[in-house]
Amino acid sequence: MNRQAPIRILIADDHAVLRAGLRLLLNNQPDMQAVGEASTARETLEKAANLQPDVILLDITMPDMSGLRILRALQERAPLARILVLTMHADEDYLREALRLGAVGYVVKSAADQELLAAIRAVMRGDVYIHPSMTRVLLEDLVSAHHPPTHDPWDDLSEREQQVIRRVALGYTNREIAEQLHLSVKTVETYRARAMEKLGLRTRAQLVQYAARRGLLNE
Repeated sequence: MNRQAPIRILIADDHAVLRAGLRLLLNNQPDMQAVGEASTARETLEKAANLQPDVILLDITMPDMSGLRILRALQERAPLARILVLTMHADEDYLREALRLGAVGYVVKSAADQELLAAIRAVMRGDVYIHPSMTRVLLEDLVSAHHPPTHDPWDDLSEREQQVIRRVALGYTNREIAEQLHLSVKTVETYRARAMEKLGLRTRAQLVQYAARRGLLNE
């Protein structure tokens, strides 16, 4: 009698207690197996490449790399893995960012264990799983797509502001941007603040959403 191979899962989170709890939960399921753990973005990328898991449970707020950059990198290192974001942020901007960058699921850490297990099984079936409280965000996006803004505030930015803000959206730090553009860190901070104000954005997650929508992340 043939038994289906268990779902091989990589747990990527910088909290050791959470990883231990998830490992126990997953290994208690007959159809799942925690094959590895990672506490940093760098370790996540290395283990994803080596293990080639079926599913990656990913906290996108790793201390050593932004969620944007790790999601893009993971698709290169483990292209067949389904990336399921497990985060404390029940935030619509994080949701949009994750989906646009290749995640196929989004579950908040406050969710019940059974929801996480259901999410893993859903993405393995080829479905997209979104935390129920956040599905309205996708419906709002569909509605707003039929009413695009008549003016793009991007055109109000200077060339230098555009250069800075695009790099911010890609996940570079102020210091990295300063080195790339041969500016001081203080000057980069000024360009960044001015551009964010012109765009009407308050957080980096909102900026990433705007940049993804406008196609800036592919340039």
